[in-house]
Amino acid sequence: MSKEEVPLSGEEIKTNFIYQEIDKDLAEGRNGGKVLTRFPPEPNGYLHIGHAKSICLNFGIAKHYNSVCNLRFDDTNPIKEEVEYIDSIQEDIQWLGFQWDGEPKYASDYFEQLYQWAVGLIKKGYAYVCDLTAEQIAAQKGSPTIPGENSPYRNRSVEENLELFERMKNGEFKEGEKILRAKIDMASPNMHMRDPIMYRIIHSDHHRTGNKWCIYPMYDFTHGQSDFIEGITHSICTLEFEVHRPLYNWFLDKILEGEPTPAVRTRQIEFARLNLNYTIMSKRKLLELVQKGIVSGWNDPRMPTISGLRRRGYTPESIRMFADKVGVARRDNVIDIALLEYCVREDLNKKAMRVNAVLDPVKLIISNYPEGKVEMMETVNNPEDESMGSRSIPFSREIYIERDDFMENPPKKFFRLAPGSEVRLKSAYIIKCEDFKKDAEGKISEIYCSYDPDSRSGSGGSERKVKGTLHWVSAAHAIDAEVRLYDRLFLDDEPDGHKDVDFKEFINPNSLSILNNCKMEPMLANVQPLEKFQFQRLGYFSVDPDSKEGKPVFNRTVGLRDSWTKKQ
Repeated sequence: MSKEEVPLSGEEIKTNFIYQEIDKDLAEGRNGGKVLTRFPPEPNGYLHIGHAKSICLNFGIAKHYNSVCNLRFDDTNPIKEEVEYIDSIQEDIQWLGFQWDGEPKYASDYFEQLYQWAVGLIKKGYAYVCDLTAEQIAAQKGSPTIPGENSPYRNRSVEENLELFERMKNGEFKEGEKILRAKIDMASPNMHMRDPIMYRIIHSDHHRTGNKWCIYPMYDFTHGQSDFIEGITHSICTLEFEVHRPLYNWFLDKILEGEPTPAVRTRQIEFARLNLNYTIMSKRKLLELVQKGIVSGWNDPRMPTISGLRRRGYTPESIRMFADKVGVARRDNVIDIALLEYCVREDLNKKAMRVNAVLDPVKLIISNYPEGKVEMMETVNNPEDESMGSRSIPFSREIYIERDDFMENPPKKFFRLAPGSEVRLKSAYIIKCEDFKKDAEGKISEIYCSYDPDSRSGSGGSERKVKGTLHWVSAAHAIDAEVRLYDRLFLDDEPDGHKDVDFKEFINPNSLSILNNCKMEPMLANVQPLEKFQFQRLGYFSVDPDSKEGKPVFNRTVGLRDSWTKKQ
């Protein structure tokens, strides 16, 4: 790992190369000493964890330089864009703790200006209407080492191009019948400079402009100019846009040809996108998972979308911590998903209440405990935060424990319950297994124990030590709950990295297990969606919006064990 790829945290992130470049620009007096950033999503899907890194970076830069960050939707393709995506993107940004400057902006706000600029480029001889199909253009484009062929329509007169472009705008042609291309260089080693398409015909209503337009600018003819219109000083992009930068600059150079030097000229700086192992980051492929019903939706807790992570129980603080630790690199690398899990575990450890929940219950009867007696046991809500106080939980003769906390024939160093062994019930008494009963199938159905009345936690007898401590729930007071155990969606650490193998081949068939017979302490009966808890000894869980009154549904966010720090 190179020095620039070392994960940064805290104030160290302010020394990364992007901040250094901005500091240099300010020192040289570029753009009048201003800094203005933007976050420019395309509204064709939900945001994922990679976008979260970009959000934290762009809004973080604005905050650091006492400036603001725009939110702009690059909405140039009405076929793929939906208002649902726009709403979800705004919700995700605000949930992460950021706020854009003023009202959201849209590339569609600039359609008229972009059209006029395109007309200007035609008049200057830098653009022409072409009749070739997409297949024909691809066939004539050549390769990085082989020059492409000029379109037979490349030398149309300015007058003819203006007339045809006007007719395109007026809806006189079918989709694919005409396009507008930039006239650059079909021999350029940069394939993006080989007469790229600027406008195409799409007979589809736009979510903002309705049927006003039937020609729509390509992303490459929109993005850079939109930044320029808004006065963006630093366009922070991922590395795949590095080869697009010469094209963005070419468009602006030709548009501004003969014009006064602008006060602000956008500078693009690229950084490595976020790549996580065991994860797909392509919005197109994430959409495929949704459309084919492989997941329940964009906010399925197995998805890497921000809404999916939110539903699973991730916190804004944990995702910002993750973005901070990943840092900013110049070269692509792959981040261990265990780091993301570490961040949410670190955050929830400080704020999540510890509660008793039994996911695979077996009944345990304390034979020498009085029938009908109920004691309230005091337990600490979170030992990491004394201000969270404590609560009382009911204890009775019959309780539930986890089935795998008992073994008939345990191995050595099994410190849970077994015939003749003792364990402590968390915040309660020490018990000793005296007997057990099996059902007709040989499965343990009941466990019989005795308890030591002088061993209650918090009393003098609580000083007696045993090696094992179990969580439990009073059978008479337990509520029923559903628990959804989520695992990684893919079995392969690089599901999208295998040539000629569909990424769906690596879907984990056991990525979701649903437990319907879970027993919980009574205070969990009226929890609210997205409330977060640590289930004692089991992990961190979040309340799912599917919960109903008296019958909560919990999603496992992450287990208690941390694999990331062990690798460091």
